[in-house]
Amino acid sequence: MAKETIISYLDAYLGKKIPDYELNLDWDTRNRTFEIAFRLYAENKQQLELDDVDGVASEEEVIEFEDAVILVDPEKSKVDPEDYLAVIPYEGKKGMKKAELKAVVDYLREVMEDGQSDLLDFLADDSEEAVFELTWSDEEFRKHVKGDDVYLPYPKY
Repeated sequence: MAKETIISYLDAYLGKKIPDYELNLDWDTRNRTFEIAFRLYAENKQQLELDDVDGVASEEEVIEFEDAVILVDPEKSKVDPEDYLAVIPYEGKKGMKKAELKAVVDYLREVMEDGQSDLLDFLADDSEEAVFELTWSDEEFRKHVKGDDVYLPYPKY
């Protein structure tokens, strides 16, 4: 059996823990990153005109919101933190602690579930919010890190 790595663990645990959402796990070998992208959907019953992050107005019946969390090698990866909900470092070839990987997925599920609810509220006619966005709290994320100090290595090609 192949040795468990960051990518194999994330792939299996995401499928187990967050099966009801549209997810995409992307391993960029050149930039040494692991991106977990996801989408939230909500019906725009009021046909509200909404501007996306690029300022493009839309009155679509179904609103699609996309965001991502990215795991980076601080020594080798180049990313713009503004492009991601969270940028989480791992320790190069050594990898990342299994407890931290588990916490990424567990907390991401909470953020997505809260975000889905908040998106529905945002689109409701009684919403007073002018902007919809998700938030990632490093403090809350750290509260999810429990147990296993075993490192899962960076995958070999």
